[in-house]
Amino acid sequence: MSVKEKKRGRPKGSGSQLSEAVIIDMAKSLMKEEGKVPSIRKLASSLSVDAMAIYYYFENKSKLLEAITTSLIEDIYEPKVSDAWKVELNALCTSYVTLLNDYSGLLETLLSMDSISPAEVFIERFKVVIAPLQLNETAAKDALDLLVDYLHGYALALNCNSGHLPLDISMLKGPLNMYCLALENA
Repeated sequence: MSVKEKKRGRPKGSGSQLSEAVIIDMAKSLMKEEGKVPSIRKLASSLSVDAMAIYYYFENKSKLLEAITTSLIEDIYEPKVSDAWKVELNALCTSYVTLLNDYSGLLETLLSMDSISPAEVFIERFKVVIAPLQLNETAAKDALDLLVDYLHGYALALNCNSGHLPLDISMLKGPLNMYCLALENA
C-alpha cells in the first residue's frame, strides 16, 4: 500500500523556491483569471504547497490581501512633477482604471479592505501630479475624493457593461479634461 506524501512547508529543490514574490505573483495571476482574490487553498494548490506554507510568509489572509493589492496598485503609472500635469493626470487615471478593469475583483477588494496601504500609493501619485497647482489642503482632498469616486464608478461601469454599451477606457479623456478645468480654477 502506498501512502500519499503530504506537501508541507516550503517546497524542496532549487527550481521551485517559495517566496513572498512568488506567492504574490501567483495570486495576481489567479486573480486576473478568476476575477476575485483566490482562497489560500487555491493559491497553495496552484503553488503545489500545503496551505500552511503561505502563512510562513504572510501572518494572515488580510496581510496577504494587502500585499497583493499593494503590488497591483504599485504597477500603475508613476507620474513626474511637471508643468504638463494634465498629461500626467490622464496617464495616472487611465493606468488606474485599466488596472481595475484588468483585475475585475480588485475594486471590490480595495473597497472592502481595512488597510489603507494600497490607497496610499494612488494618493501619493496624485499629489505628485497636482503639485504644480499648489492647491490648499482642503481643495486637494476634495479634488482627490471627486476623482477617485469618478474613477471607481467608471471602473465599475466597465466591469458591469458586458458589451451592452460602447464603453471603453479612452472615454475617460473628456470628463478628465473637464475635471482639469475645474482644478485650474480652484
